[in-house]
Amino acid sequence: MEGDVMDKVEATATVRDFDPISGSIPATKVEITVSCRDLLDRDTFSKSDPLVVLYTQGVECKQWREFGRTEVIDNTLNPDFVRKYILDYFFEEKQNLRFDVYDIDSKSPDLAKHVSLFFPFFLSSDFLGQVYCTLGEIVGSPASRLEKPLGGIPGKKCGTIILSAEELGNCRDYATMQFCANKLDKKDFFGKSDPFMVFYRSNEDGTFTICHKTEVVKNTLNPVWQPFSIPVRALCNGDYDRTIKVEVYDWDRDGSHDFIGEFTSSYKELCRGQSQLNVYEVVNAKKKIKKKRYINSGTVSLLSFIVESEHTFLDYIKGGTQIHFTVAIDFTASNGNPSQSTSLHYMNPYQMNAYAMALKAVGEIIQDYDSDKMFPALGFGAKLPPDGRVSHEFPLNGNIENPYCNGMEGILEAYHQSLKTVQLYGPTNFAPVVNHVARYAAAVQDGSQYFVLLIITDGVISDMAQTKEAIVNAAKLPMSIIIVGVGQAEFDAMVELDGDDIRISSRGKLAERDIVQFVPFRDYMDRTGNHVLSMARLAKDVLAEIPDQLISYMKSRGIKPCPPPPAYSSGDFPQTNSV
Repeated sequence: MEGDVMDKVEATATVRDFDPISGSIPATKVEITVSCRDLLDRDTFSKSDPLVVLYTQGVECKQWREFGRTEVIDNTLNPDFVRKYILDYFFEEKQNLRFDVYDIDSKSPDLAKHVSLFFPFFLSSDFLGQVYCTLGEIVGSPASRLEKPLGGIPGKKCGTIILSAEELGNCRDYATMQFCANKLDKKDFFGKSDPFMVFYRSNEDGTFTICHKTEVVKNTLNPVWQPFSIPVRALCNGDYDRTIKVEVYDWDRDGSHDFIGEFTSSYKELCRGQSQLNVYEVVNAKKKIKKKRYINSGTVSLLSFIVESEHTFLDYIKGGTQIHFTVAIDFTASNGNPSQSTSLHYMNPYQMNAYAMALKAVGEIIQDYDSDKMFPALGFGAKLPPDGRVSHEFPLNGNIENPYCNGMEGILEAYHQSLKTVQLYGPTNFAPVVNHVARYAAAVQDGSQYFVLLIITDGVISDMAQTKEAIVNAAKLPMSIIIVGVGQAEFDAMVELDGDDIRISSRGKLAERDIVQFVPFRDYMDRTGNHVLSMARLAKDVLAEIPDQLISYMKSRGIKPCPPPPAYSSGDFPQTNSV
């Protein structure tokens, strides 16, 4: 089956699709939806609270890497997860996938807190099972729906995982809509209902895929839900007549939510906006059969419906947005004496040290988005000549008025010179360099410029509270922060700053956006000595979040990309007379 699909797909590739740089045909994006049935029940007083983690396997090595997680759904053995995985589907590659299912008992994002440290896949009370497959196996299954038994716990039936794939259309629109309801059925004995809605898009085979859940509005039969935004492709995948089913429920703490009723619509109908045409009767089919006088279980009305085009990272770059790159290097004494080979700052004449490799890997990609190639380079945690004062924000080139270096080579040269003139000291303070870049970002908030700070450090942060406050303030600005940890230290604080799972906060105030990406350098050291390949992986991972972070800032400020300058044509050049 998989071979047949591969043949069909490859037949659609054309010469114009071929990319001479990567040597591969551009990937189709595929959305994977996950459901489980009859999971193990691991909780004593309630049902399991499942979460699914997807791991992918690299082409160069067979190491499994976490790709993403679904949300946690409380008190259920039959979850239908809303959060999707969007994967690039390469026709010519075998893309191995692994899905692990966990019962989550704490709010920690660290899966080690939910599994046995000694037998993480077999004897943990919180591990519910796993399955291996390939992306081609899912796509090649009938209706692109693969159902497989979960394994991994000897002697136990772990239930079933259902994986559905749908190729994403190229529609870049997203819809923002708001609904209210009137006179919904009362489901709670001691109070009114706690209603929420679940939206499903219909698939080509007649089944439905969950695509959005509203929040719960407590104790009311006339709820007004908050507006929400959703990509149009998630609602209908480009087919504007495709049925959208909406189910209305009364929320219960134990997860046994009471069904109130349902209605159907379509993207085409919703586009008509607020009107009598978009007032829907909520119908409970079982009630309708039992009760002769049954009319409905309430009504749901569309209050507003706005469609906007979703702008991409490249739209902003084409429109002239410049990315300004600043580097900050850790000069604390814990790095070791730079004249000794054990130091992280040691200048080996035959090989770059970890600081130089990380700087070059990230900088050589990001410099392409900065027209003048002039970059501020800072150091922190050193004693400076001539008086030996400690500084956490000094220019590597020694010029306070003009800390800019010319390209990556200029930064590396200034870094080498600084090691000869400053004394490594401490402590490890990040807040001064974060605030340094934030001052520049605060001066230009019109979308024409975006700032990226690369911090390369070896150790445990000393000013955590101040750094958190600086990051929360910087999250309002056109700015992102990349942290690369070098050496063998524990980097727990850096993971906290990353904020992927738990949004960073300071003094009770949450960061507006997640703007920090952290990676430990040691994870990218290639044992075969292929530093080019390992540094390419490092750059890919640390820069992966920058496009979405830039877009999230622009969206939050309502900034649209400028139209790109007109392309040159032969008419733009002066005509010359032939001799």
